[in-house]
Amino acid sequence: MNAARLALGTVQFGLAYGVANREGQVSEEAGRRMLALAAGGGIDTLDTAIAYGDSEARLGAIGTAGFKVVSKLPPLPPDVSDVDAWVQGQVRESLARLKVDRLYGLLLHRPLEVLGPRGPELCRALLSLRADGLAERLGGSFYGPEEIAEVWPTWRFDLMQAPLNLLDRRLATRGWLARLKDSGVEIHTRSAFLQGLLLMPRAEMPPRFARWAPLLASWQDWLAARGVSALRACLGYPLSCAEIDRVVVGADSPAQLRQILDEAAGPPCYPADIASDDEDLINPARWPAL
Repeated sequence: MNAARLALGTVQFGLAYGVANREGQVSEEAGRRMLALAAGGGIDTLDTAIAYGDSEARLGAIGTAGFKVVSKLPPLPPDVSDVDAWVQGQVRESLARLKVDRLYGLLLHRPLEVLGPRGPELCRALLSLRADGLAERLGGSFYGPEEIAEVWPTWRFDLMQAPLNLLDRRLATRGWLARLKDSGVEIHTRSAFLQGLLLMPRAEMPPRFARWAPLLASWQDWLAARGVSALRACLGYPLSCAEIDRVVVGADSPAQLRQILDEAAGPPCYPADIASDDEDLINPARWPAL
């Protein structure tokens, strides 16, 4: 595996995030150590968003020299009259918080907006940003293949992010990894640990996941039988996909990031047959209703 193909997700820099998070929001000092670890491990990309609390401001305070920064634009408010001015304002404020002159990538948090009534205006505003040199690549943060299939005929983005993990393999099994790569799209995947669920010991998994107990037990049994850490197996699958440019990983602490870097440097080993199409399980946005 190759740790240089990882990107550091920084939602934990601005929010207490993740079903298995016990550390809370990352402190500025811990964040500084994590960025130093990331750089030392070959990571060159940081993933953040305007909506991630004060993640951008914390990154700006620490300094992002040497990193490519990808951020995300929040949904367009319904009362905006001038879409271009709103987009310009949002991105320039983001750049000021980050203390950078430009973004490597700008993603729409809700890419389906390009199909709505303000879609053409939004696309023009994004292209204007790129023409002004404020963002090198444009794209969307997708929830799954269905959204990509809806957007792709209308908007040919050149950067995308979507979930891919041992349980949620839809990007690969439905052909989107190959199709997007063939079209020159830079592919970033997230949720390698399914918000930490796949890293939790069996006894610590919340009761709301009981209906998938047989599947999760198979996962734990596979790990035990082979003596492989959950971390290595979770990283092994996305890093084994040659089409993926960056695998976005989050960490709650410098120690956890160190573990991720160490495991990503080892040989890949992961189960071939543990997967699910049940969105109640593979889409964390649905978990609060379980």
